[in-house]
Amino acid sequence: MAERGPVSRLATRPARAVARGVVGARTRRWAPYTHVFVLGDGGGWSLDEDATHLAGTARRLGHAVAPPSWSRFCGRQAVFHTSHFTATHPRWLETTHRLGTAWFHGRPGTPGHPAFDTAFAALRRHVHLFRGVQVTHAEMHELVVAAGVDPERVFRIPIGIDIEHFPRADGDVRARAREELALPSSAFVVGSFQKDGVGWGAGLEPKLVKGPDVLVAVLGALRRDAPELHVLLTGPARGYVRRELDRLGIPHRHLLAGSRPELARAYHALDAYLVTSRQEGGPKSALEALATGVPLVSTRVGQAQEIVTEGIDGLLADVDDVEALVAAVARIRDDPELASALRERGRRTAELYAYELLDSRWAPLLAGLLEPETRRAG
Repeated sequence: MAERGPVSRLATRPARAVARGVVGARTRRWAPYTHVFVLGDGGGWSLDEDATHLAGTARRLGHAVAPPSWSRFCGRQAVFHTSHFTATHPRWLETTHRLGTAWFHGRPGTPGHPAFDTAFAALRRHVHLFRGVQVTHAEMHELVVAAGVDPERVFRIPIGIDIEHFPRADGDVRARAREELALPSSAFVVGSFQKDGVGWGAGLEPKLVKGPDVLVAVLGALRRDAPELHVLLTGPARGYVRRELDRLGIPHRHLLAGSRPELARAYHALDAYLVTSRQEGGPKSALEALATGVPLVSTRVGQAQEIVTEGIDGLLADVDDVEALVAAVARIRDDPELASALRERGRRTAELYAYELLDSRWAPLLAGLLEPETRRAG
């Protein structure tokens, strides 16, 4: 978990005043731009996990990492946001901190997503505040540069993986995972582990940028030729997908994995993992599937299209191409030799993106947020 100080959640004005005094006393002697705060989005999901891992990277690189909750109560340090929606909030655009942010996805003009336009407009207006922007693929690199960010401050850094927590499974492990999750041993199990509903509640309204409607269409088509199809879901706000699978009569289970071992076990139960998104930064789940030896089928989105070699370590299809996605999953189902090859090569690909191996890519971005003389030996 990310380091936390004595000030965590401060809702009232008196509490904020006390916090400002406490943090001020602790940070008064800090030289300017000598500490970095790494902030997630507070959702308790993927972006908060990214913040935890980036804080670890910063420490390995010899930087002083400060408690995230202190960032609002001091100034003239460095703040890196794993969500560009948070980074472009007016609160942060008025800060004296140096700002960095990840910019994973969010094309302006995307129907139904006005937040994409708002964030991009804020970046264009305040481009001078951002000393380092992480992008994971070419499309977002071009977008951020088009907003006016100096290309030297835009860094292509892929989303990484905690490789040790996602071991590859052999047949015995897969069988045990099926048994523990009450999935039939004879079933063809397809996984989808993400958040694809609007908000943090039931998720009955689909978040179309994640393609839950495409996911349902693909699974519905597969069901017609594969009566043994079962679907395993994880992640919050999956109400839309669950409702539609019920309507189609497709057996499914929704697992709320509370730990990495539980999530790894869910991958181990799969025959294929399916990404049907229209826009992505990663997705992180693509790497997790590859690491655990699950054959991956993905639309050409985010970094997935750049790390996967078609037919070698995964199968790719164009966005919204239901027919191609169905055919790709069917190939895995019907061709054991292909499935075995994808399992083997996928793991080797995932190992290239272990968090520690990405430290050198993060080094120049973090150095640009902090004064060079503040780096200390690790």
